[in-house]
Amino acid sequence: MIHSFPWRLAAAFVVVTPVLAACGQSQPPAAPPPPAVTVAKPIERGVTDHDEYVGRFVAVDSVEVRARVSGYLDKIHFRDGQMVKQGDLLFTIDKRPFQNTLDQARGALAQAKANLAFTQTDLDRAKQLVRDHTITEQAFDQRTQAFRSAEASVAANEAAVRQAELDLEFTELRAPVAGRIGDRRVSTGNLVTGGTSGNTTLLATIVSIDPIRFEFTMDEASYLRYERFSRSGKEVTGRDGGVVVELKLLDEKGFEHRGYMDFLDNVIDKSSGTIRGRAVFSNPDGVLIPGMFGRIRVPGSPTYQALLVPDVAIGTEQARKFVLAIDGDNTAVQKYVTLGPMTDDNLRVIRDGIAAGDRIVVNGLMRVRPGQKVTPQEKGSGPGPQAKNQ
Repeated sequence: MIHSFPWRLAAAFVVVTPVLAACGQSQPPAAPPPPAVTVAKPIERGVTDHDEYVGRFVAVDSVEVRARVSGYLDKIHFRDGQMVKQGDLLFTIDKRPFQNTLDQARGALAQAKANLAFTQTDLDRAKQLVRDHTITEQAFDQRTQAFRSAEASVAANEAAVRQAELDLEFTELRAPVAGRIGDRRVSTGNLVTGGTSGNTTLLATIVSIDPIRFEFTMDEASYLRYERFSRSGKEVTGRDGGVVVELKLLDEKGFEHRGYMDFLDNVIDKSSGTIRGRAVFSNPDGVLIPGMFGRIRVPGSPTYQALLVPDVAIGTEQARKFVLAIDGDNTAVQKYVTLGPMTDDNLRVIRDGIAAGDRIVVNGLMRVRPGQKVTPQEKGSGPGPQAKNQ
């Protein structure tokens, strides 16, 4: 019994060794399935390139309210900063001195008219007397001269009455344009200097609000490009105006305001090499005010047919841009592209590098390498991967 143990142990090792050898043989791992990606064909539609410029709003009408006659300011008929209509009463200057002047002018006119009537009667009588040789020719000439002087006096006094009436009317300062008035520059009781000289008193300013203009400058190269397109009959920004433009304010994400071009300057500024353009926008709520900054977008090319893909489908390889297209064998193929502008719906214009029938990877770009097999799924055909690159 003692001598048989080594033999049994040896037999056990012989039996166990094949089992251990069998356990040490590993099976080759199964290959992972091709990654799933979402593909879509490029969108083909008409697009227009746009150029963007920064500018400021300016009022269509801007008026300084100044008096035409001098006097003491009697009343103010508006609230600082309110909207006024054309013809609204703004200021009143003390009317009493001007009313007195008008009354004096009317009295002098009445006296001149009475003298004219007397000289007219005297002249008619003299005509008969000179025919009868009762008076001399010299006396007749004197009465004729008196009548003509009386006529001239009436005309002068009529002019004086009209001027006095104008001065009295000018004591009421009314809004020459509709818009928003600023704050009063003079309080009641102060002497206001009027007239047509440069020393008149500024009382207030009025700026029109609706519509409002937007002025910006463009470079000489852009001006030439616009003019050549415009002269060829293509609808882009040009001197004739009328082209629709879009604008956004500093706190707005999109170009929400629509207007039209109405003016292009006739000279290029020598110091900056730019030319001034102008657009008009409606402003019914008065949010846009003169001096406010904005960014305008104007058509920079005629409408043309282009291929567009989602911007997330574009990859970067150093300085070059590319997309991944899926061929007939479901293999990813890298295609270098030339990019155009971005549209408002986050689509990128592709100027060169793809064809209309290409299947472009629009989701899952980071999971695929060029030459790799993929499982493509048409965009919108089912519950595919989530719409983001991973």
